[in-house]
Amino acid sequence: MAKFYGKIGFAKTVETTPGVWEEEIVEHEYYGDVIRNTRRLQSADKVNDDINVSNEISIVADPFVTENFHAMRYVVFMGSKWKVSNVEIQYPRLILTLGGLYNE
Repeated sequence: MAKFYGKIGFAKTVETTPGVWEEEIVEHEYYGDVIRNTRRLQSADKVNDDINVSNEISIVADPFVTENFHAMRYVVFMGSKWKVSNVEIQYPRLILTLGGLYNE
């Protein structure tokens, strides 16, 4: 099993001006293991296929991630930001399933 150390982006909703709310991304670093490392090409009516990964990363939970797992947006993995498509809680760990590339 490969080891993981990287940043995870959490969305925090803040009021920028009165009545206007926007998401602000806060990054935290976590340790864990790469449980599954796979990729697949998704064909569409485009010139280039989309790359999707179905990687699973198990991270060690701390109080922040336990309270804010619903706000996870992306994981920085192998130099790219990947969307978190699913979070499974298996305390004291969280299992993150990654999807396609994250677009800011």
